[in-house]
Amino acid sequence: MQKPLSPRIVLHLDMDAFYAAVEQLDHPAYRGKPVVVGADPKGGSGRGVVATCSYEARQFGIHSAMPISQAYRRCPQAVFVFPRFPRYTEISRQVMRLLQEYSPQLLQISIDEAFIDITQTANFHGGAKVLAEKIKARIKNEVGLTASVGVAPNMFIAKVASDLRKPDGLTICAAGQEKNFLAPLPVKKLWGVGPKTEAHLQKMGFSTIGQIAQCPQKLLAEKLGKWGAHLWELANGIDERPVEDWGPRKSISQEHTYDQDVADSKIVEQTIWKIADGLSADMRNADLKGQVLTLKIRLEGFETFTRQRKLPEFTNDAETMRQLALEIFRNFDRRGKKVRLIGLGMSHLNNVGGEQLSLFQTAEQTRRDKVAGLLDAVRAKHGDEAATRASLLEK
Repeated sequence: MQKPLSPRIVLHLDMDAFYAAVEQLDHPAYRGKPVVVGADPKGGSGRGVVATCSYEARQFGIHSAMPISQAYRRCPQAVFVFPRFPRYTEISRQVMRLLQEYSPQLLQISIDEAFIDITQTANFHGGAKVLAEKIKARIKNEVGLTASVGVAPNMFIAKVASDLRKPDGLTICAAGQEKNFLAPLPVKKLWGVGPKTEAHLQKMGFSTIGQIAQCPQKLLAEKLGKWGAHLWELANGIDERPVEDWGPRKSISQEHTYDQDVADSKIVEQTIWKIADGLSADMRNADLKGQVLTLKIRLEGFETFTRQRKLPEFTNDAETMRQLALEIFRNFDRRGKKVRLIGLGMSHLNNVGGEQLSLFQTAEQTRRDKVAGLLDAVRAKHGDEAATRASLLEK
């Protein structure tokens, strides 16, 4: 007689207030204080957004994606810092290497969270709960940060569980308890349910996940289409997706929002050069090259446009991206309107479509590569502000 399959055990790990926690780790003076990572608040007139914030800052109602000016008004005494993505990436890699020691089935879904399937390895460590506690303790001792963990029979419930007892939490949903575990939770805990969808579901009479689970799947499908049928499955704790790579990264980008709308094209063009330089560094750091460049332009009044151009070869060269972006920008008719935001992105990356290498490299390209490598080395050792291109210096 064939032995029945054991229930899957999926662990979801989510680092607590990751960017802000790294800043507090590296700067002891920030510990215990409200820390906001994001744009410069400019004394309350800044126009960027909050990337993340510490739990001390969240007590003032500050949250991710909030306008930085609003965050400043809520807590002007907070420590406001710019993001340091190379440092966050360094810590992220350390955490992911640690997770890989406990299972080869790892899926990193962002810089600060990942799933691992521990079905085959949990018993070697004394069970799922012991293993989860061991991972949390190692991250705290070896990295110096805290993480919240959810353990469940599938990915969806594991992710919901990790969010329930933040920070430094551990929540476990045992096999067979999926529906009971989800039933009392609000519908916004379902994957894919944002504020607008939440309001729509509430108008339909659904305020908890359990109410959706009790509704006939056919009725939800009639009202919401295929997504309604999928929502019913999640509400009933059904998620059969394996913990495996969902596919390679498709794009990479950077953008800049001006404190005041800009009419001077020369200012915008210098910003394009700064963004190209930063995007190039990010791509080199991730071993990425792209072949399709996208220029994003947001004008006063929030009109947003994108223009794309395909390059003959894969590249992460800043000068190549700058020249093409400037060509696109100069041919774009702004109709006399000022620029609020400018951004650059690269897609059709070499981890998606494959890279056909050029047989010959020009002396100019060799020079650019050497300059880029030198910039990377200096910035890695002394920080992002330690070196810049002469053409980007204030005149």
